[in-house]
Amino acid sequence: MAEAGIWMESTSNRERRSGCPISIALETIGDAWSLLIVRDLMFKGHKTFNDFLSAGEGIASNILADRLRKLDAAGIVVKQVDAEDARRFVYRLTDRGIALAPVLVELVIWAARFEDTDAPPAVVGEMESNRDGFLAGVWEAWVRGDS
Repeated sequence: MAEAGIWMESTSNRERRSGCPISIALETIGDAWSLLIVRDLMFKGHKTFNDFLSAGEGIASNILADRLRKLDAAGIVVKQVDAEDARRFVYRLTDRGIALAPVLVELVIWAARFEDTDAPPAVVGEMESNRDGFLAGVWEAWVRGDS
């Protein structure tokens, strides 16, 4: 994987269908639920199991638990004990997870261009006209721990 111009080793030792980068990406985050969890962490500030469960997408709790486990195993999210309530866990994007921000921004722009969406037009406009600035804001929020 290339990140900031550096090739990094894969975090997964399992067999791949092929060495195609698109195939590998789809094996890691290719189901709708995984990308929606990443979206919720990145853009909506969701952090807990119940946050994701009540996000309005209608994900079943067993599917959510499975996807969170898979994202954790893939190094996209990390699960931590909540500092405010030790009975609860919070999820946070890893550096590998936040690196998906440009992909999600492009998906938002593409969908808003061709479909009616619930994405606020001002946000989509900023994504389109000031992509680098928007992504810098996402990165800064992640560094602060807001996403």
